[in-house]
Amino acid sequence: MSINPNEDTEFNDALRKHGIIPSRETAPPSPSPPPSPTFDDLLNDFTPSELRELSEDAPDDEAERHIAEYRQRRLAEERLEDKRARFGRVYPIGREDYTREVTEASNVDEEDDDNEKGTGVVCFLYKDGIPRSDRAFEQVRILAARYPRTKFVSIVGDKCIPNLPDARVPMFIIYRKGDVRNQLVAWGADRERRIEGIICLFYQVNIANWKLHPVELEALLIVTGAVDIPERQRPEDRRSDEESDDEDDDPSSRMRSAPTSTNARSSKNIRSSAKKVDDSDSDFEFDL
Repeated sequence: MSINPNEDTEFNDALRKHGIIPSRETAPPSPSPPPSPTFDDLLNDFTPSELRELSEDAPDDEAERHIAEYRQRRLAEERLEDKRARFGRVYPIGREDYTREVTEASNVDEEDDDNEKGTGVVCFLYKDGIPRSDRAFEQVRILAARYPRTKFVSIVGDKCIPNLPDARVPMFIIYRKGDVRNQLVAWGADRERRIEGIICLFYQVNIANWKLHPVELEALLIVTGAVDIPERQRPEDRRSDEESDDEDDDPSSRMRSAPTSTNARSSKNIRSSAKKVDDSDSDFEFDL
C-alpha cells in the first residue's frame, strides 16, 4: 500500500512519531496586517490652511487642540525648510568663478547644521547644440527648483576645461564639503536619460556598490549626497506632481523616484474628513 506522507491522518501521525516518514512542513505564518494610521498620519495629508478649517470643525476641544498643535509644528517645519532653500535655480559661472562658486561654496554649512556637512554643489558642463546636452540642461533646471538647498551651477564645457572634447559633454562634477564626490561624463551618450528612475529599493542601495543599480539623474544625485531629501513633501507640492502626471501621456514620465513619489491622493471634503549607472562615468580629473 502506498502512503502519501502529506496526508493529515492519524496513521501518518503515528508514522511521523516513530520517524518513519518526515514531519510535515509547517506553513509560514501569515504576515501581520499593517498598523492602522495614527491621527497624525491622517493630518499629514492636509495643508496648514485646511488644518485650520479642520480644527474649527473638530468634534471636541481635545481634537481641536491636537489639530492646532500639529498645524503649528507643520508651519515651523515649513519655515525651517524655506530658510534652508537658499538657491532654487541654475547659476551660470565662468572659469574664474569656479573656486569661489563651487569648491568654496560646497564648504558652507547651513545655519542649523550641527553635523557641518557643507552644501551640495552640482557643476553642470554643457555645450549648446548637442541634443543630449540640451536635454540634460532642462533636467538640471527642474532639479535645481526641486532641491533649492543644493547649488546648481552651469558652465560651457571647454570654457571650464580647455579642449574638453564634445564627446564628454554633458558632464557633471559633484562637490560636497570641498571634495569632488563624483564625476559623470557624456551623460546620455549611450541612451536617452530621464531625471527619475525606477528605484523602488533605493534606500537599500549600498553606497560602495551604487554603480550596479539602474538609477537616473535625480537618484544618482541623492546617492552621491549632492541633494538633501526634504523631510516631508508638502501636500500642495504632491498635488502639483499628480496634476502634471495626469497631463502627461507618457507612462515612463509618471515614474517618480523614492524621495518624490507619493500615493495617489483622492479628492476630499475637508469638513467631513475629521473623521545602472552606465560606463559613461569616469575618473576624468582636472585642476582649476
